[in-house]
Amino acid sequence: MNEQTSQIDDVSAKRTVLVLVIAQAFLGSQMPMLFVVAGLAGQQITPYACLSTLPISLIVFGSMTTAPWLSKIMQLYGRKKGFIIGAFGGFIGAAIGAFALSHNNFWLFLIGSYMTGIYMSAQGFFRFAVTDNASTSFRPKAISYVMAGGLVSAVLGPQVAAYFTGFTSDSTVARFIPIYYAAMAFNLIGLFIFLFLKTIKVPSINAVKGLGRSRRELLTDPRVLVAVICAAVSYSLMNLVMTSTPLAVVGCGFTEPDAANIVTVHVLAMFAPAFFTGHLIARFGVEKIMAVGLAFLTLACVVALQGVQLRNFYGALFLLGIGWNFGLIGATSMLAGAHTPEERGRIQGLNDLIVFGSVTIASLTSGGLMSCIGSNQVQGWIAVNLTMLPFLTLAVGSLIWLLMRQRSSVA
Repeated sequence: MNEQTSQIDDVSAKRTVLVLVIAQAFLGSQMPMLFVVAGLAGQQITPYACLSTLPISLIVFGSMTTAPWLSKIMQLYGRKKGFIIGAFGGFIGAAIGAFALSHNNFWLFLIGSYMTGIYMSAQGFFRFAVTDNASTSFRPKAISYVMAGGLVSAVLGPQVAAYFTGFTSDSTVARFIPIYYAAMAFNLIGLFIFLFLKTIKVPSINAVKGLGRSRRELLTDPRVLVAVICAAVSYSLMNLVMTSTPLAVVGCGFTEPDAANIVTVHVLAMFAPAFFTGHLIARFGVEKIMAVGLAFLTLACVVALQGVQLRNFYGALFLLGIGWNFGLIGATSMLAGAHTPEERGRIQGLNDLIVFGSVTIASLTSGGLMSCIGSNQVQGWIAVNLTMLPFLTLAVGSLIWLLMRQRSSVA
C-alpha cells in the first residue's frame, strides 16, 4: 500500500472510528448494565440456584452462535447491515427480558438473554470493522480508539443499574424491569447512529467464495492460533470473574449499588487503557503487550484471593479490566495482520465462535462455582479465582511457544 492510498484509507477509517466510538458509548452501555443485574434477577426467579448466572451465559451463547452467520452477512453485504441487525436483536431481547421479569418467567427470561446476545456479537465486530480500510500503522490505534468508546458505557451502564436498584426499597424482581426498558432505549439510539456509518465496499459473493485458506488451514497458522487462544483466555477469564462479582459482593454482605460501582471501576479499567494500547503495540510489539495483559490477569487473581473486603473486589476487578484490554486488543491486532481480506469473514467469525464459546462456558461455570461449591459465597469466590490459573498457564505457554518459533525462524 503506497503512502497516498494509506492516507485516503485512513480518512475513511477515521470516519468509521468516530461512528463506532459513539455506538460503543451508547449501545455498549447495555452490556455492563445487564451483566450487573441479569445474575441477580436470575437468582430470584430461577427454580435451581446453580443456574443463577444462566441468563448471562445465554447472552454470551447467543453471541457465540450468532457470530458465524453475522460475520458472513458483514462479509457479503457490509458491516452496516450487520450492526443494524445486532441493535434490533438487542431491542427485542430487552423487551422480552422486561416481559419475562414482569411475569417471573425464568425460561422466557433466558430467551430474551439469547436475543441480547445478537447485539453482543455485533458489538464484538466493532474492533474488526475499523481495520477493514485502515493502513497497517493506523490499525492498532483504530482498534484502541473504538475500545476507548467504552469509557462512557463503563459509567453510564452500571450507574443506570445502580440508580434503579438503589432508589427503591422494593426487593422483588420487578425493580430490575426499568433497566431493561433502558436497554431498549439504547438500542433504538444505536439504530439511528448506524445510519451515519459509511458502507465499506466488500467483495461480491463470487469474488469471496473459495478464495483464501480454509478454516482448518487458518488455525494451523501459528499467529492465528495464538491470537485466538489469548483472546479466548483473556475474554473468558474476565467474564468468569465479572459474572460472579455481583453475586459475591452481595453474598458477602455488601449492597447492589456497591456491586454496580465495582463493575463501573472494572469497565473503566477495561476501556480507559485503549487510548494508548494501540500506541504501545506500535512501539513495543503486539506480543509484549499481550504478555503484559496476561500478567495483569494473574495479578487480579492474586488480589481476589487475598480477601473479600470491598478493597479486594475493587482491586481485583480493576486489574482484571486492564488485563482484558491488553490481552484482547493485542490478540485482535495480531489476528487482523494474519489473514487476507478474502479470509476476513471466515476467520473473524471462527475467532468469535471460539472466543464467545469459551466465554459461554466461563459464565455458566461461574454461577455453578459461586452457588454450588463450598458452603458459602466466600468459598465460591475462591473457587472462581483458582479456576483462572490453568487457563492463564495455557495462554502464557502458547505465547512463549510463538516467540520461540519466531526466534528460531529468524536464526
